[in-house]
Parts: sequence; structure tokens; C-alpha cells
Amino acid sequence: KDYKSYFSTTPLHYKVEQPFRLTDTFGNYDVKVNVEGGGITGQAEAIRLGISRALCEINPEWRGELKPEGLLTRDPRMVERKKFGQKKARKKFQFSKR
Repeated sequence: KDYKSYFSTTPLHYKVEQPFRLTDTFGNYDVKVNVEGGGITGQAEAIRLGISRALCEINPEWRGELKPEGLLTRDPRMVERKKFGQKKARKKFQFSKR
């Protein structure tokens, strides 16, 4: 499936194309990607990270162009776990004075 039909909005197209545009290699490589889990934006960012890492393997000189844009950095945020004695991760049960 083509990425333009999978990602419906233009900003997501730009996210996927960004590593190629920064290194002036847009249209030079055919990329096949399997992505699962997360939302549509998270998947686009995961594809962008994978493409950026692959381009750095091909030509290490491109690292200097990709690194300042933050394309080689993984987003470390994770879902906080639910704690016992609470309704959610941070939300408490309703307080009753009496």
C-alpha cells in the first residue's frame, strides 16, 4: 500500500518524506515498511526514524543533516501504569468525607 493512501493527511506525508528531503535523496530509494501498534501519527514517526537510521547506514555523512532535526532520536514517552488504590494512573477514586 502506498504511504500517501495509508496516511491521509499532508503533514504525515511530510513526516515520512522528511529524511529523504533533508538528504536530497527523494525518489532515489524504494522502501518497504511493516508497522503495527500505536496510532497513525506514531506509525508515521516510527517510519521516519527507521528511514533516517537506514540512510545513516548507507552514508554516515548524512548523520550531520539528520541529527540536528531530531530524526535520529526515539520518542521515549510511554503510557504510565495504573496504580492499585487509584482509578487510573494519576486519577484517584472520588473522595467522600463521610
